[in-house]
Amino acid sequence: NGAVPGERGKQDKSVKRGNWGNQIEFVLTSVGYAVGLGNVWRFPYLCYRNGGGAFMFPYFIMLVFCGIPLFFMELSFGQFASQGCLGVWRVSPMFKGVGYGMMVVSTYIGIYYNVVICIAFYYFFVSMTRVLPWTYCSNPWNTADCAGVLDGNVSSRAALNLTHLLNTTQKRTSPSEEYWRRYVLELSDDIGNLGEVRLPLLGCLGVSWVVVFLCLIKGVKSSGKVVYFTATFPYVVLTILFVRGITLEGAVTGIMYYLTPQWDKILNAKVWGDAASQIFYSLGCAWGGLITMASYNKFHNNCYRDSIIISITNCATSVYAGFVIFSILGFMANHLGVDVSKVADHGPGLAFVAYPEALTLLPISPLWSILFFFMLILLGLGTQFCLLETLVTAIVDEVGNEWIIRRKTFVTLGVAVAGFLLGVPLTTQAGIYWLLLMDNYAASFSLVIISCIMCVAIMYIYGHHNYFKDIEMMLGFPPPLFFQICWRFISPAIIFFILVFTVIQYRPISYNEYVYPTWAISIGFLMALSSVICIPIYAIYKVCRSEGDTLLERLKNATKASKDWGPALAEHRSGRYAPAFSPSTESHLEVQPLQPEKGQSEAAAASPVQGSNGSAHSQDSRL
Repeated sequence: NGAVPGERGKQDKSVKRGNWGNQIEFVLTSVGYAVGLGNVWRFPYLCYRNGGGAFMFPYFIMLVFCGIPLFFMELSFGQFASQGCLGVWRVSPMFKGVGYGMMVVSTYIGIYYNVVICIAFYYFFVSMTRVLPWTYCSNPWNTADCAGVLDGNVSSRAALNLTHLLNTTQKRTSPSEEYWRRYVLELSDDIGNLGEVRLPLLGCLGVSWVVVFLCLIKGVKSSGKVVYFTATFPYVVLTILFVRGITLEGAVTGIMYYLTPQWDKILNAKVWGDAASQIFYSLGCAWGGLITMASYNKFHNNCYRDSIIISITNCATSVYAGFVIFSILGFMANHLGVDVSKVADHGPGLAFVAYPEALTLLPISPLWSILFFFMLILLGLGTQFCLLETLVTAIVDEVGNEWIIRRKTFVTLGVAVAGFLLGVPLTTQAGIYWLLLMDNYAASFSLVIISCIMCVAIMYIYGHHNYFKDIEMMLGFPPPLFFQICWRFISPAIIFFILVFTVIQYRPISYNEYVYPTWAISIGFLMALSSVICIPIYAIYKVCRSEGDTLLERLKNATKASKDWGPALAEHRSGRYAPAFSPSTESHLEVQPLQPEKGQSEAAAASPVQGSNGSAHSQDSRL
């Protein structure tokens, strides 16, 4: 808990920035951040597509060699400096552009992620009815092609056989798909044809931003309490849906489809690439959120233990969600008399079309629908809290004066209002095209580049020896040898492999039959580039502003750790961080009374305590 034996005065609390109420709040927030919609709508599909149970092998290999080491690196980085994604780059000021890149990525994700939450809110509200609106084909928005699984005019299962219908000229469309495309979205024919704003979605977007703002109104003090519910209740819902799912006819077929290993696929590079990418994106590496959340930890918190717990929880949730999804899809395939692959889907198609349709087959279907969408809302909110807090913390830490710290709530409000306004175009009739464009480009290969540069900057520019000593000073032990090797060699190599794989596997984006025009894909690449370009631009700016006669001298000065790099609290600045009390460094440190219960004169008269690390203790006593 950060207490140091023999030194009762050490508080290990940041009065200025604030801390988590306790360690459980941090762990739950990080679990809520890492466990998001992708665990439910992306992982199960990837697993079934890439060889079922065989996919678990590369998935867990990548978790051990890339996921957990990167997670630990980001947590320790933020916790050591007690700064957000911008402030930590005092470690090597030239690379502060990495922090700006993280902010840009978090901004993009924050804008479109809340739109997905707002659609979940919409489905959650419309599920509060006796009959789900996407059950039958008798609604005004339905077409002649609509064929519902429960429609009365279908007498036999043979008539519903999908393979037979595919051979005829008409293609079966489900009521849930028509409800999604023709009623909820009123989908336009082109990404450039925005049409009108869908007012029900706009209203739900307002609701989701208000919820996020209210939960973050007091920063980590308020969000730390909310996560007791938002991070744990999805597991209750998952378990309820799992128990309901496995009791259905055909559920075993679906689960076997999900788990049956196809070992021949393990030699395919694409499977390994998908496994590495899924681990990387699922854990939220390089978004800036992990650094931000860890910065509110106490200095001596064991973030090594936390990183392993959170990473494993995240991956176990993905596997568990696969059982929930495929048990219901297996039941639906059995009901339709088709193969599971015909009903399996991913992304919004799974969450808002395939799964809701399967739920209509269950007795009391509105109840299961309400539970499912409530779970999606909570999973989304857990990630959204951290995305917003990342931006707010970065702004407040960067300005850093008392005035903005006291008005942090107004900064949060400003960011939330801006996020809402920027999300409005995504609620238009072409909104889903823009949402998928942002999802595919804004946070794809740019994250990989940011993470790779971060590894290089910490391990090779700042120096691995320095970083290992910092961690030893913070945790009481150096990082295990395995992590040292991963950070220096294996993880950067895997990140580079993901980057190469992403480039080789690149296919222009499409949505169902709609192929995106070239200008839209160009906008996508510009979004991806906008976060990465921050790094060279800031590096050039910093080198130009640095002291030195030659370029080499300027480079050395720009990459050298600044004087105020190190633990934020003066009481932790021992050894090479022991304060020299120059005015420049003193202004950045947060000096706190070590023995607040005693008077100042008493504290001044106290004799130095000689401890195991000698000079550090006498420094603290003098302070």
